[in-house]
Amino acid sequence: MARGERRRRGAPADGARTAERAARGGPARREGRGGRARGAAAGAALAVVVLSLALGLSGCWLLAWHRARRAVTLHSAPPALPPDSSSPAVAPDLFWGTYRPHVYFGMKTRSPQPLLTGLMWAQQGTTPGTPKLRHTCEQGDGVGPYGWEFHDGLSFGRQHIQDGALRLTTEFVKRPGGQHGGNWSWRVTVEPQASSTSALPLVSLFFYVVTDGKEVLVPEVGAKGQLKFISGHTSELGDFRFTLMPPTSPGDTAPKYGSYNVFWSSNPGLPLLTEMVKSRLNNWFQHRPPGASPERYLGLPGSLKWEDRGPSGQGQGQGQFLIQQVTLKVPFSVELVFESGSAQAGGSQALEQLAGSLLTQALESHAEAFRERFEKTFRLKEKGLSPEEQALGQVALSGLLGGIGYFYGQGLVLPDMEVEGSKQKVDPVLFPPVPLFTAVPSRSFFPRGFLWDEGFHQLVIQRWDPRLTREAVGHWLGLLNADGWIGREQVLGDEARARVPSEFLVQRTAHANPPTLLLPVAHMLEGGDPADYAFLRRAFPRLRAWFSWLHQSQAGPVPLSYRWRGRDPALPTLLNPKTLPSGLDDYPRASHPSPTERHLDLRCWVALGARVLMQLAEQLGEAEAAAELGPLAASLEAEESLDELHWAPELGVFADFGNHTKAVQLKPRPPQGLVRVVGRPSPRLQYVDALGYVSLFPFLLRLLDPNSSRLGPLLDVLADSRQLWSPFGLRSLAATSPFYSQRNSEHDPPYWRGAVWLNVNYLALGALHYYGHLEGPYQARAAKLHRELRTNLVGNVRRQYQATGFLWEQYSDQDGRGMGCRPFQGWTSLVLLAMAEDY
Repeated sequence: MARGERRRRGAPADGARTAERAARGGPARREGRGGRARGAAAGAALAVVVLSLALGLSGCWLLAWHRARRAVTLHSAPPALPPDSSSPAVAPDLFWGTYRPHVYFGMKTRSPQPLLTGLMWAQQGTTPGTPKLRHTCEQGDGVGPYGWEFHDGLSFGRQHIQDGALRLTTEFVKRPGGQHGGNWSWRVTVEPQASSTSALPLVSLFFYVVTDGKEVLVPEVGAKGQLKFISGHTSELGDFRFTLMPPTSPGDTAPKYGSYNVFWSSNPGLPLLTEMVKSRLNNWFQHRPPGASPERYLGLPGSLKWEDRGPSGQGQGQGQFLIQQVTLKVPFSVELVFESGSAQAGGSQALEQLAGSLLTQALESHAEAFRERFEKTFRLKEKGLSPEEQALGQVALSGLLGGIGYFYGQGLVLPDMEVEGSKQKVDPVLFPPVPLFTAVPSRSFFPRGFLWDEGFHQLVIQRWDPRLTREAVGHWLGLLNADGWIGREQVLGDEARARVPSEFLVQRTAHANPPTLLLPVAHMLEGGDPADYAFLRRAFPRLRAWFSWLHQSQAGPVPLSYRWRGRDPALPTLLNPKTLPSGLDDYPRASHPSPTERHLDLRCWVALGARVLMQLAEQLGEAEAAAELGPLAASLEAEESLDELHWAPELGVFADFGNHTKAVQLKPRPPQGLVRVVGRPSPRLQYVDALGYVSLFPFLLRLLDPNSSRLGPLLDVLADSRQLWSPFGLRSLAATSPFYSQRNSEHDPPYWRGAVWLNVNYLALGALHYYGHLEGPYQARAAKLHRELRTNLVGNVRRQYQATGFLWEQYSDQDGRGMGCRPFQGWTSLVLLAMAEDY
């Protein structure tokens, strides 16, 4: 169909040239009947041409309009999840959660207009001026390490946060009941660091509640500015009440003296909450505990008068923001209790408030249940792993579950208007409002949904709670547009948008991403869970539409080849134009981007997709789909075809193909800075010499027969310390490559050019384990490499966690140190499955 559209697009150009020639009047020179006849014929031809031109132009406009409309039209297939699947009526135990991963501690409802709660804190008097107000997870704010020690993804969590001389512990537990998601309680404990010798500091905690619409909040204040409680009502939550309990010493029930301030305003917009509180911390107050010297602290104005100081036009219709500040000396604990009216009225007698000793019992009971379930699921102790490794595994899982978010909003989409020889200029348009329930790669740096990350995330989550995986995959499939495209990065809602550079806000409908969601789908196929099977039956039409779009839209220059659309142009400042849609960003590809490229990793992803979709169609009894997918899967897995398109005899490995030369480098050229210089030999069509992760993809995705003659050479380069092997895991690019550790531009350091990445190392461990258990000439070698790689990888992640308290985005192949952003408890949490040898 695309080729037909291109042919139609080309017709007006030829017609226009004909019309131009006819308009010059050249043919009609002779008078007489023959001349008049030819003149009449020419006039008729001109009229036809002009009409054709007009129709052609209108056809182009209609085509552009049609494509733009489909780009922002949701797919018509039935949803993979039941209607209202996020509502308290359908999933009450998932309605409330720590679904704000970008804040250090906060909860919200799974709702387009949620009720939000959160925590801020500040250490008073440590520096002149306004104290540092902690709220959102930031890469460079000096807080850390921090992260969840326990989090079960559902009803309980315990997190530790180190902030200078302070150690905060944030805990929550949920209690089911009623029709609106039940009750929950928080406990926030602030203590001095064990190593701290300084005087006990004065600390302010700020507990806040935010509504996002016309919901009602009614505070009732007690003595000295302390809120007795906050009553409220929303259509989804019914009646509810928040109660901030009196502070106590940790582990004690005796009240501890605190000073209170309160502020009540319209919601200024969620990204502006921190700045609003900072701007209101402009009054000095006295903290006067009985029998102690008074201390000054900066506090909120201390009034419950409604203040509408937000931007013009924002008032109660935009929601409310109510915050209580409590200030006191460390150490102390403060508890916040949320009670649902329907939960409290659900039994024959009123429920006792989940606070004090009752909260302590609930927290300890959940912690013990978590430990038992963790060992039953992953069996690390049974496998002989050390207590430190078991704790690392618990942190890896908990950090991933604690990073699950619920987002709602409209993304920006740029429709694909490119037709051969022409490109219609269009502006980005808004995608329809959609929800997304997803894990995130990093709370500090990437607190939003990423398509290719999410498949790896769900491999871990699926082992713990398959229901959460069905929810996440179902939400991602809900983002499908009419063509079957899913945007690779989801920026939904004001809070998410505020943290994303403008150049990454727009998602282009021509760009794909590795279909890693098919990895947990394949695991569902193997598991035999009836709930998974029922989900896959509902999800199949969408999975098939998504795969079909990928297979067709990324087709390459020859049959059974594929090319990532969306490579960067060959700018003079770039050593090698990036391929962001591949997920491998700056991994070296052909030096000169062109339509002739054939991308090995993409072909392997499509082969995996065809295999998984074919198996799913067969299990579901979808005969027509199985008949269509079967031949494609067989063709893509045929080694002859793979060899013909991607085996590079001169390199001895599989490789990309394109217009390429190795003779490129960045050289200083004032005043431009570093500029790409292309030497000799000049670029030509050839296999791309960039040995690394891409070279391994037929092995990584287990597409090779265990007797394949290509398996041996791949194991050779994998195990060679001069190539991919390092004491800390497999490096992303061979140490012998001219691109190894090279920056891509003056301001763009190397990313996938040597560093060790957990997601690909996990795929490699899975492949080695797979081939190590299949009879063949490489079985023993694969098994040995699996043991050695697992030891190296797990050992380094454990050492770096013990040294820094973080899981990292990537690790140095030179010394093993953590690099990139942290905490990165997205796919680095796969270290848990590596420890469990669960592939």
